[in-house]
Amino acid sequence: MNNERPQKMYLYARFERFWHWAQALLILILLVTGFEIHGTYTLLGFERAFTVHNFCAWTWLVLYAFIVFWMITTGEWRQYTPTYKKVLEVAWYYAFGIFQGKPHPVPKTKRTKHNPLQRLTYLGIVSVLVPFQLITGYLYYFYNSWDQLGLDWGLSGVAILHTIGGFAMLVFVITHIYMTTTGHTVLAHTKAMITGWEEVHDPASVGEWEYKK
Repeated sequence: MNNERPQKMYLYARFERFWHWAQALLILILLVTGFEIHGTYTLLGFERAFTVHNFCAWTWLVLYAFIVFWMITTGEWRQYTPTYKKVLEVAWYYAFGIFQGKPHPVPKTKRTKHNPLQRLTYLGIVSVLVPFQLITGYLYYFYNSWDQLGLDWGLSGVAILHTIGGFAMLVFVITHIYMTTTGHTVLAHTKAMITGWEEVHDPASVGEWEYKK
């Protein structure tokens, strides 16, 4: 691990911070309205919750397209390149090492914003869970057009799948919020995602786990 004193680096671009917080807000509203539509509680009323839920779903789809475009054109997609190197070490750190005052096995740098475990998690969210929710959600939304599309499925099955996806997203959100508190201070990562600046080690370094062998 690099023992040099961390440097304050501009790590998160303005649009990156915008889509992060916009997506967080949309997911929160979708979860709240989604569980109300499911009948878990009454907050806005079914019709209003349904309207808000659908509006946020379409907004998220548009935002998602812009995020993908931004990642491709800026090369930021490389930050999410999956690797299994040091995954077990990182998992051990978050489960035990962090409570023993151990150093993080993969220091954050400008080149590597996300450690191997984060990369695999975010890749799974972006490539599996989000599309799963969008597809099941829009199937639910366009239920009256199923005959025209030649679909002969049960609505309850799609609803159950969409709800399962909602719970999976809720688990991710709770875990993600917890992970934001694991910086050198409780609010360090949150502050970085607001200002764009975060303390990192050598910003030009390449961790040994990144080298291809």
